Amino acid sequence: MPDFLNELELAPPEVVRQAARDFAAALAETPQFKAFEDAAEHLHRDEAARQALDAYQSKQQSLQAVLMLNAASDAERAELQRLHTAVVSQPSVAAYVQVQTDLMSVCQSVADMLSQAIGLNFAAVCGSGCC
Repeated sequence: MPDFLNELELAPPEVVRQAARDFAAALAETPQFKAFEDAAEHLHRDEAARQALDAYQSKQQSLQAVLMLNAASDAERAELQRLHTAVVSQPSVAAYVQVQTDLMSVCQSVADMLSQAIGLNFAAVCGSGCC
């Protein structure tokens, strides 16, 4: 075992789990997280936005192979772009994207603070699913 591991003070797993629960609870109380939850609920209830998103996703899936091969026609690309524009022009989608960006900014700031405190790049250690 490397020497530095012998010098580390390791917290018991339950202490680490409780710290993670406390952290999650604190994050859930931020205005950014609450706004994100509200926007997600509003988007979920917005039938027009859901229909626009479904149409875009359906077209994107149907064109997936030709898009990967860069073989989509100009008309297919134009239709996909039109459907994408219809999605992002929905007010509930725009609001959701904005609050998601705000929440990600908070998460990045917290990750930076954690990185400084622990001496490791927190986001890199967590992998791609983190902040």
